Amino acid sequence: MRSVVFDVGETLIDETRIFERWADRLGVPRLAFFGLMGAVLAEGRPLIDAFRLVKPDFELSAESAAWLSEEPESLREHFDAGDLYADVRPALAELRAMGLNVVVAGNQPTAAGPSLEAMGLPADRIHVSEDWGVAKPDPAFFSRVVEVAGAVPAEILYVGDRLDNDVLPAKRAGLRAALLRRGMLGYLHAGRAEAHEADTVLDGLAELPAWIAAQPG
Repeated sequence: MRSVVFDVGETLIDETRIFERWADRLGVPRLAFFGLMGAVLAEGRPLIDAFRLVKPDFELSAESAAWLSEEPESLREHFDAGDLYADVRPALAELRAMGLNVVVAGNQPTAAGPSLEAMGLPADRIHVSEDWGVAKPDPAFFSRVVEVAGAVPAEILYVGDRLDNDVLPAKRAGLRAALLRRGMLGYLHAGRAEAHEADTVLDGLAELPAWIAAQPG
């Protein structure tokens, strides 16, 4: 294995504070909003349905624009270094010390790129889907991953918290894939039959360097 590529949301970034702020903006108790998100995801529905259960006429682009206008200096639906999971820096640093190419590439808006760069992560490259003009699970996204990872697909491990966006399309593209059990979807997807298609299922990124070191070749 030569390269390890990481998803962003609920892989590197804890999205708890983001959704807490959304709950506050929508005027619904945080626990209720988290319950609604879990319910729609368990039913296989898109996450946006949770927002529309609270506010039936909710449109993300319009609400985001209004929020920006009202609170231009706040984080709103964005993240900063305070949202980084505690195991991220040590794990990425250990992988680089092992001689692996470390890349961040996930479904994120262009604005997320500078936020990630500002964290000074031990990563060789950082990319976001909006800059590429293609997002997971589109096969073209994983073609771009192969291009920037500097290795053939079989020598690349993609790490993410979802089967549908991360593990399954990565495997179809010829990459190896690790499923991370964290975040609502991470725990939910780890319990599904398709989870066996992942090369490994992790409880945290601290487990990753040892797993890679144990692989043949």
